[in-house]
Amino acid sequence: MGEGAPNGVATVPGDPPAHSASSGIPPAIETRGLAAGYGRIPVLRDIDIEVRPGEVVALLGPNGAGKTTLLRTLAGYRRPTSGEILLFGTPCNRVPVYRRCRQGVSFMGEERHIFPGLTVRQSLRLVRGGADSIELFPSLAARSRHRAALLSGGEQQMLALALALARGPRLLLIDELSLGLAPLVRERLLDTVRSIADRGVAVLVVEQNARSVLGRADRAYVMSRGEIVDEGTASRWLTDLDGLAARYLS
Repeated sequence: MGEGAPNGVATVPGDPPAHSASSGIPPAIETRGLAAGYGRIPVLRDIDIEVRPGEVVALLGPNGAGKTTLLRTLAGYRRPTSGEILLFGTPCNRVPVYRRCRQGVSFMGEERHIFPGLTVRQSLRLVRGGADSIELFPSLAARSRHRAALLSGGEQQMLALALALARGPRLLLIDELSLGLAPLVRERLLDTVRSIADRGVAVLVVEQNARSVLGRADRAYVMSRGEIVDEGTASRWLTDLDGLAARYLS
């Protein structure tokens, strides 16, 4: 991993990304004291995170921790009740979803956003750059004439990721990348996510398999009950997976 890093600089999960704070480039996404919820029901409290170009950041935590709400708020589907979101260094609390998309944000939710009645090829033709993104998935390219509804679960997730990448995002938000998929498919998808980041894309990913995602990530945040309760390098967490699970994920 890391051989395709920008400017030919190899990166190793846990090391600072090629586009680090010292480069002067602002984070792709940053939050300061972010709070959000549903109506009068608060879900997120005092969230401070950042994701920089060229890095994979894992968002870990038990079910109900608020991970999906955080991603949807960053993508623009929920409006913060307080605090601030900075997108590429610019405040964006009131920026709608479509404008965030135009600025380079791509959101891949846990539901597979595909076109069931269209073939793989037809689906990708709808999105600029789709023909290029399918090259990341040779097995999907081999089934380009098949309708999306007839693909396996893993192939449908590959198609969803290809569609998310087709617009050439600068920031990719992924919720539950490998939910319900076979381990081999999960590993292939995570390898693809790592290669995308090595090209300079910022990636924030929610993934239940901590070992797998930390093996490709640079850093991780841990959420519990709507708050960030810990953070650190991926290499730190990989050396203490049992402790991570016992303290936060059980």
